[in-house]
Amino acid sequence: MPMKPLASSLLLASAVITGSAFAESNSQETTQQLQQIRNATVKVTYGDTTFLIDPMLADKGTYPGFENTYRSELRNPLVELPMPAEDVINGIDAVIVTHTHLDHWDDAAQELLPKDIPLFAQNAADAELIRSQGFTDVRILEDGTEFGGVQLHKTGGQHGSDTLYAVPELAQSLGEVMGVVFEAPGQKTTYVVGDSVWRDEVEQALERFNPEVIVLNTGAAVVTGFEGDPIIMGKEDTLRTHQAAPNATIITVHMEAVNHLTLSRDELAEYVQEQGLQDHVLIPADGDVVSF
Repeated sequence: MPMKPLASSLLLASAVITGSAFAESNSQETTQQLQQIRNATVKVTYGDTTFLIDPMLADKGTYPGFENTYRSELRNPLVELPMPAEDVINGIDAVIVTHTHLDHWDDAAQELLPKDIPLFAQNAADAELIRSQGFTDVRILEDGTEFGGVQLHKTGGQHGSDTLYAVPELAQSLGEVMGVVFEAPGQKTTYVVGDSVWRDEVEQALERFNPEVIVLNTGAAVVTGFEGDPIIMGKEDTLRTHQAAPNATIITVHMEAVNHLTLSRDELAEYVQEQGLQDHVLIPADGDVVSF
């Protein structure tokens, strides 16, 4: 991965470190860290509380590719975790599942996570499904949910354009999604947008919360027949997000790990340079940690 966007953004974040250095840094006094695990799986430490978001913990090649999507002949995940799955889980206080698609909530996560861990879902249907998988402390995330001294706010979005949702089969398979805003005294307000395209709901969240850190799913995933109409954000949305929140640090994730993603880190890094966004955008490799 090109390091220029990371290196040039160090004025915004206090540190960007590799996954191998995470244990050492985590033993030091830090107030906020975000670790890119793989795909959309992110570990957010906010003061004394650590959340695991959208865990996909299987070994490389465990699952078939997603049907009727780009490169569906490939098996998922495309890459290994940067550390043992047990290390990913170690130290977490709660799990947030933005939606239950396999690349955000997989069989391996269901097997490995403690069944009594607090787990936040977006709605009653997802909560019921996760309870049926054996989890006993499943909560529905709402606007202003408090956990471990952190205020959590559910935000809206849509997993594709209105054009895609006009197709009943696609609307059903894409389903509902959410984003999450984290707030706590003395911490940088952080907005994890989730699997949404650019929507009014995203703009409204940016205006309401004025986040200092924005986590974007930027892999530009596509389904067959709609190749010019990605179901999550891409490189142009990174620019659009910066224009809407010019003082925020943007951290890009959900790239290169499952078959239907079309935007690579290299391509995004090149675009970031072309648009002069290198002081605002971080493109962490799997395992990297951003500390504030």
